[in-house]
Amino acid sequence: MNQQIRKSDQTAQGIAPRLEPEGLFDMRYRAFLETVSHLRVRLHRYCARMTGSALDGEDIMQEALFEAYRKIELLDDAQALRPWLFRIAHNRCIDFIRSRRARLKAEAGYAADDIVLPVEPAGLGAGRAIERLVVHLPPKERACVLLKDVFDHSLEEIADLVGSTSGGVKSALNRGRAKLAALPAQPVAAPAHDPELVQLLGRYVELFNARDWDGVRALTSADARLRVSDCYNGLLSASPYFVEYERGPPWRMRPDAIPGAVEGEFVLVVDRLHGEVWRQDYLVRIHAEGGVIKSIADYYACPWILEMVAADAE
Repeated sequence: MNQQIRKSDQTAQGIAPRLEPEGLFDMRYRAFLETVSHLRVRLHRYCARMTGSALDGEDIMQEALFEAYRKIELLDDAQALRPWLFRIAHNRCIDFIRSRRARLKAEAGYAADDIVLPVEPAGLGAGRAIERLVVHLPPKERACVLLKDVFDHSLEEIADLVGSTSGGVKSALNRGRAKLAALPAQPVAAPAHDPELVQLLGRYVELFNARDWDGVRALTSADARLRVSDCYNGLLSASPYFVEYERGPPWRMRPDAIPGAVEGEFVLVVDRLHGEVWRQDYLVRIHAEGGVIKSIADYYACPWILEMVAADAE
């Protein structure tokens, strides 16, 4: 497999460049993805809650899985696969959080760290509420609360994953739980109205449903990137993206019924025909700048994203 090192803006700040597959994923990598398929729902859930986004969480997980694939020969004990993957994903999440300065914003809002609570879980049934709110915590506390109260890891496992001690994990749990208990109700922010983006996505959907691939290409930049989960990462112009849609089962694309309902973003939805019934199948994320599409992320192989979005909407 060809590989490419893409240096992000954060490289100069000491964050390692991201290593990602380039082009179509080869059979060896696809086989690896199959071997870890039983871990991916939990891994995505962790990444999504750490980053505060089901979509960003999937992107981070994809990067973590490829990093693990590249380093698989370093894993001597197959039984250690789960904590090893979580550690890689955790480190990717921390890099992501730092890159958008989320840690500084979170810590600035909660300067008082002297509250101490017992180190017991918040209570049965609290996991879903907790994991939605942990995004308001600093990264270490966020990780400790998630891993203990949602994923039920031991203190020793958490300490190894976050690079701390059992005592340090207890302290982070105490602080994190106290801050969560003190949180006010969090209103859902409405997405900023961007008529240019809405018009662009509407035109994209219209051309995509008409199978007018030349028209779709005309909406994208010459260096537009495409990521299709489990299949492809690279230039849209070098991909078999449109061919695969021509070959696939009956589908239709549409804007999300409630703009901004998915984490405040404008996303596109692909429906598939199941018998005689159209069902929402997966999401597509478009990034545009200056009225031109710069990147497309197609999450066709990720049903857990829709499951999380639906659960959070309840």
